[in-house]
Amino acid sequence: MGVDDSPGRPDADRRYAERVLHISGAWQRAARGAGLLSPDGALAPTIFAEITAAAVRHDAVNLGQGFPDEDGPIEVLDAATEAIRSGVNQYPPGRGMPVLRDAIADHQHRFYGIDLDPEREILVTAGATEALTAALLALLDGPEDEVVVFEPYYDSYAAAIALAGARLVPVPLRWPALEPDLDDLRAAVTDRTRIILVNDPHNPTGTMFTADVRQEIVLLAERHDALIVTDEVYEHLVMGAAHTPISTLPGAAGRTLTISSGGKTFRTTGWKVGWVSGPADLVDAVLAVKQYLTYVNGAPFQPAIAVGLGLPDTYFDDLAATQRERRRLRCEHPGRVVLHGGGCAPDDGAGRGRVGLLPSTARTSRGGCDPTDRLRDGGAPRAVLVARAIRRVQAHGRHRGGRAAPRGIRSLNVASATLSPAG
Repeated sequence: MGVDDSPGRPDADRRYAERVLHISGAWQRAARGAGLLSPDGALAPTIFAEITAAAVRHDAVNLGQGFPDEDGPIEVLDAATEAIRSGVNQYPPGRGMPVLRDAIADHQHRFYGIDLDPEREILVTAGATEALTAALLALLDGPEDEVVVFEPYYDSYAAAIALAGARLVPVPLRWPALEPDLDDLRAAVTDRTRIILVNDPHNPTGTMFTADVRQEIVLLAERHDALIVTDEVYEHLVMGAAHTPISTLPGAAGRTLTISSGGKTFRTTGWKVGWVSGPADLVDAVLAVKQYLTYVNGAPFQPAIAVGLGLPDTYFDDLAATQRERRRLRCEHPGRVVLHGGGCAPDDGAGRGRVGLLPSTARTSRGGCDPTDRLRDGGAPRAVLVARAIRRVQAHGRHRGGRAAPRGIRSLNVASATLSPAG
């Protein structure tokens, strides 16, 4: 029997590694930063490929891939279809279509009271990941620069920081509050810190930083003349207190780039429409790099996301209500679905909300193959799929008389435990 070269197969991955490991270049920095290149030279697939393959193999609910399993609002889908039929199929402007930049500016003012110039202070990107990568490549300048990152973190952060030749400085989120210790944070931020990278609401823990943590980030950035880059793609999936962008804090706006996207909010992750906003000079620096990555993208999807951003408050309120229902389903069966940790407490009384049932797969600075060390991004499955998965786990436990579940079922438990809200 010959070697299976189909994409995603172990033999194909192994043969790919054998062909390229002798090739020098910046790809090795990116792969090492993301934990894909081991000291002995083995090149691993991304955690997304691993988890997706395991889900297919075990017919499991996939909590590892960063996408919802249902379509977005019909108004948004219809707007994209109409744009395609109307001929909006060629290169859009380099900064993004005016209709979308105007809608982003309106959205930021409507929800957060932030005033932006859509001509100079907003840049449309190929999803939030491109915005993050372009920002890091634009603003970092080699090994003397450090980026403070809260762990666990989206693996793209580490890859982009390594590609820029800079150094990642992790600050762990401490159990049980899933907050950084302020002394840890103060020790991590120094005069070498170029960027403090803030993911709030946080992926994958679902935590929302307290006002004290946000204020300390701004104070440290001011003290050490650092920039702040924020990843806020889960801004509308919170279940308690409203999201507060760091850029709204006194002293923050002039040094902060805010990144978000329409993928999670409107369940259109495949459209890859994101944006970065902030001071015009910082946005110009990001544009200088971004235009040589994708140049532009998603012409017919940009006006559709603009429609989404203008939907009434009821749409955004319902997103949170849906997350609460999924959390309820998960928490009704804690003995069956939680492997460890991950409480079901609602808001903790300190003014913090939580993000519900974020899917799994991120990185910590430790790396490793344990799925509890590789958490990450996405949108939860429909409530019916969560309920179905719970029933399967319960039935399997009864069938085995309490014995340990097979690997596929354990993976589902780990995902549920690590991604649920924690009090």
